[in-house]
Amino acid sequence: MPTPPDSGFDRVAAFYDPLARLVFGSSLQRAQLWLLPFIPDDATILIIGGGSGWLLQQVLIQTSPKHILYVEASEKMLQKARQQTSAPSIVTFRHGTEASLQPDEQFDVIITPFILDLYPEPRLTQLMHRLHAALRPKGLWLFADFWPAEQKPPMWQKLLAKSMYLFFGLLSNVQARHLPNYSLYFDDLGLQEKDSASFYGGFVQAKVFKS
Repeated sequence: MPTPPDSGFDRVAAFYDPLARLVFGSSLQRAQLWLLPFIPDDATILIIGGGSGWLLQQVLIQTSPKHILYVEASEKMLQKARQQTSAPSIVTFRHGTEASLQPDEQFDVIITPFILDLYPEPRLTQLMHRLHAALRPKGLWLFADFWPAEQKPPMWQKLLAKSMYLFFGLLSNVQARHLPNYSLYFDDLGLQEKDSASFYGGFVQAKVFKS
């Protein structure tokens, strides 16, 4: 039986973080860190697809949340996140996807760290609509991901994106084959971009959206 697309990262859990640092240096981490000052005190936060827990630990160190729900589809990634988290009393770990969110769960802040690039249409639409339903009015959606160039992308970006999709398509059953036009999805949800920053020659971007 093939591995479900949302849980294929079990296969790369042991080496995903070192591989990301090898290819992108500190760019992925810096993009996520740039978002943290936007998190208000006493916020209820959803982190979905946070992987091995590096971002979760930074949120706990640098912000003052009321509660964090950490949702991860890879059981091995989730186990690593549990092992390196120092404040479990305000963190709830949940193995699953956005489908595991309860109807009454609402969040002041939703963080999607390098997860939205994994899904093709219409799966991405389904995911983002469900997350939007869980975002409180005037809540913040903090986005860090690979971003397609507005104009014709340089050849190195095209080759790197193609290589990533080929690699993770074979090893982790990622179904997407190209970077989404995220702006269309956020516009469809009525979310407004409030701030942004670029990293790794613009290929990595961090953005703050408000409902």
